[in-house]
Order: sequence, then structure tokens, then C-alpha cells
Amino acid sequence: MAATTDPVDGFSAGLKNDENVFEWEIMIIGPMGGFLRAELTFPPEYPLLPPILKFKTPMWHPNVYPDGTLCISILHAPGKDEFGYEDANERWLPLISVISLLSSDTPNTDSPANIDAAKQVRTDLAAYRKQVRRLVRRSTEEEFD
Repeated sequence: MAATTDPVDGFSAGLKNDENVFEWEIMIIGPMGGFLRAELTFPPEYPLLPPILKFKTPMWHPNVYPDGTLCISILHAPGKDEFGYEDANERWLPLISVISLLSSDTPNTDSPANIDAAKQVRTDLAAYRKQVRRLVRRSTEEEFD
């Protein structure tokens, strides 16, 4: 893992503990200005295996499991997709794609991690967006309290 002196807009990261370079705390400035806290855990086999990203901020998104774990092809291990949704060349891409995923107006509902959120996107997109805005407001309030 190489350090950079040129930060990427949209998120910040730092070690959870100076003794463990495999666990990071992440802050993503998400859609609509929300502050999304997450943990990024790198396996010892990194970069051959991808990290695990788990949101600590409550999320309502088809590609985030109810426990906060992100389910996205860029974080899957390389190789054949057992579910047949993506090619091997679509897997394990740069982490910055997480911001893009969260900023999308219409989330991917093809293979959802959160079935209820995916169903809401398909049946009532306005209600889905209202729920997301509510969580964004809460995340911003909590960050500045």
C-alpha cells in the first residue's frame, strides 16, 4: 500500500491503529453531501485479494448489505463470478468506484445485497430517494453534533 501526497476528492482515510496497516477508517463525502463512515480491511493476501469495505453509517442502498458491508464487483476477488453477473475483467478495480456507485441516480438492482432497497428502487424510486435523503441528513447532523 503506497501513501500519496495528493489526496483524492470525496474521501479521507487513516489507520485505525498505527500497529495494524491492514485496518483503515474511511470517511466518504457521499451523494447530497452526506458523511459516510466506513472501515476498510485489507487481507494479508492483498493485492491478490480485495479489501472489505463496511459502512458504519446506516445505509439504504441495493449494493450495501443491512450490516453495512459493501457488495460490489470492484471488491470481489478476481476470477469467475459464481453468479454470472460480471466478467473477470470487471472485478477488483480501484476503490474510488465506490463513490461513483453511491452517486448514481439509479442504483444497480440486478444482484442486490439489500433486497428491500432494490425492490423500493424498482417500485417507488421517489420513496427510495426520500429514504436516502433522510439518512444523509442524519449522517450530516451526527458529524457536526
